[in-house]
Amino acid sequence: MQLINHFTNHLKADNLETNHVRLVKNACFSFVNPTPTKKPKMIHLNEDFLRSFDMEKEDYHSQDFLKLMTGNTLPKDAKPYAMCYGGHQFGHWAGQLGDGRAINLGEILKNNEAWTVQLKGAGKTPYSRKGDGLAVLRSSIREYLCSEAMHYLGIPTTRVFSLALTGDEVLRDMLYDGNANYEKGAIVSRVAPSFLRFGSFQIHAANQETDLLKQLLDYVIINHYQHLGQPSKEVYIAFVDELAKKTIDLVVEWERVGFVHGVLNTDNLSILGLTIDFGPYGWVEDYNRDWTPNTSDSEHRYAFGEQINVAFWNIYQLLNALYPAIEEAEPLQKVMDDLPNYYDQKRKEMFGRKLGLEAELVKPLINPLIGNLENSQLDMTLFFRQLISFDGDFEEYLPLLKSSSYVKNFDPYIANWKTWFEDYQHTKNTSNIDNHLGMMRLANPKYIFRNYMAQLAIEAAEKDDFSLVNTFFILLKNPYDEQPEYEQWFAKRPDWALNKVGCSALSCSS
Repeated sequence: MQLINHFTNHLKADNLETNHVRLVKNACFSFVNPTPTKKPKMIHLNEDFLRSFDMEKEDYHSQDFLKLMTGNTLPKDAKPYAMCYGGHQFGHWAGQLGDGRAINLGEILKNNEAWTVQLKGAGKTPYSRKGDGLAVLRSSIREYLCSEAMHYLGIPTTRVFSLALTGDEVLRDMLYDGNANYEKGAIVSRVAPSFLRFGSFQIHAANQETDLLKQLLDYVIINHYQHLGQPSKEVYIAFVDELAKKTIDLVVEWERVGFVHGVLNTDNLSILGLTIDFGPYGWVEDYNRDWTPNTSDSEHRYAFGEQINVAFWNIYQLLNALYPAIEEAEPLQKVMDDLPNYYDQKRKEMFGRKLGLEAELVKPLINPLIGNLENSQLDMTLFFRQLISFDGDFEEYLPLLKSSSYVKNFDPYIANWKTWFEDYQHTKNTSNIDNHLGMMRLANPKYIFRNYMAQLAIEAAEKDDFSLVNTFFILLKNPYDEQPEYEQWFAKRPDWALNKVGCSALSCSS
């Protein structure tokens, strides 16, 4: 694999090159090498994606590739590094955070575009704080499979090259209850055009490093927002506006498929509008806007229905961080003022696609639909996918509607649903869309990566059985297709998974 050092050649490095935990000032990154692992073993390769980088099968199936993707060897002239950034966590400024267990190897070219290759779980860095810089198998499987699931759902995301065991044992307190145990160590090789995030700007603003803030801003515009023109105050403002809207677009797409990030801190929002850092995420099953997959989120700050409000709040923090480079409040305030209307329009368009209707027709249907979904605890994925088969006869469709509910007695909700379906059918009759079923099939996935599925794959993998990892990897590459051979995964969450660890809510332990 031919790597280049574009990021490190154009931005300011930490003056110290010793790998010890510290506060890093006036730098965008610190040079640091991965920690060699004891007995690396490849579990899975994202072969289609690897081939898109013009790699041959013998290259990525080689021992050299395994050693590179587990931090045991480095290419000639490689300059691995960990990025410096800060962030707000659960609404509070946390100061310096940074790549505590992720080490960037450099960039690889794809169609003349540079993609950063990063090892997650590759050892301590200056930003590891009290951590060991390692990752365990369960969280690595979740990240590996979900990042690709998001990609094939059509949602912007970081990608992956490989998933490997390290051969090391990693001590983790999974439930934060004082009962730590050793788990299998693993490394995911992650890939993205950039792993910079909101917090990458925030740390320099907090440290009053305005020159470095501008340097980073210029770098991002020149390398990732070239279409806006050469850096200037006007281009800075255009960048902020575009990034804010990319972030809203991302949250709307999460809402479309029922994805909940779980830790939507400012350090977990990408400067490219990508889904980044798959920690205690989850997928809404019984439709509940107050549901959060994060056991640490006691106030439900990052619940399904709150993600857009947190996105607004995080964007506001980004604008505050960029103010020293722009020095004008009015255009930044306009960016914020425009976002609610932008979100409302994008949300209407999204629900229009899910219901097979024009955006301007769908608004009266949305709130009654959400109320019915929540009250009758319908499985979100099943409901919207099954809705494609509704032909106007509510009584005939009712058994299918009941089958996607998690409540024991559905009868109290029938009248409200009947009213909604009558309104829906009437609206469809006024629609001018020729192929509303095709629109719905592309907006409503049949298969999502439910937490209980992830847990099944993890439990098998911990016994050295990686067949489910491969099964789900294949299944999730075509989430909108019928795939009858995988029909068992188009079903409600089983009862045994309701309160099982890893199947509903998760901790940040990884």
